[in-house]
Formats: sequence, structure tokens, C-alpha cells
Amino acid sequence: MELKEAQRIVDEWIKTYGVRYFSELTNMTILMEEVGEVARIMARKYGDQSCKESDKGKNLGDELADVLWVLICIANQTGIDLTEAFERNMQKKTDRDKTRHLTNAKLK
Repeated sequence: MELKEAQRIVDEWIKTYGVRYFSELTNMTILMEEVGEVARIMARKYGDQSCKESDKGKNLGDELADVLWVLICIANQTGIDLTEAFERNMQKKTDRDKTRHLTNAKLK
């Protein structure tokens, strides 16, 4: 699935089941909540924290998908074509960093 298709599917879902988009500020806050849930899983699975009983059964893929969902909502409601934005961003990164990481002794 391409980003453009994901944006269309989310928009259709919102219009069918969600009544309307939450405000941009509400969605930004929801995004931070979802990123926090990803961080919680990462800290417990890959970091030094131990899991609480309530952490068991949490799924990193599902939480990452929640982050993507809210990002798509924000893009849709602010008129951002994520495919175009991502392509521009990749070019920016390539232009800026094409040799930077290859010559970084810390990464060898």
C-alpha cells in the first residue's frame, strides 16, 4: 500500500465511522500519547526496564500502526500529501547526509 492510498483509506474511515476528524491540536496530543506507548514497549523490551503485568500483551506493531494512523489524520486535515512530503524529505536527507554517515568512525 502506498502512503496516498493509506491517506485515502483513513479519510474514508473517518467519514464513515469517525463522524469527523478530531481537531489538529487534539490529534497532536493523541500522537504524543501513542508515541509514549511505543516508548513504553521499547523501554521494556529493548531497554532496562522490567515489564509490569499491565505491559504484557502489548504489541509494538499495533502501537506503531496507531502512530501512523494519527500521523495520517494530521496530514489529511492539514492538506499534506505524505507521498510527496516523504519523497522531498528523502531527497533532503540524501543531499545532506550522502557521505556523513559513511565517514562516521562511530558507526564502523
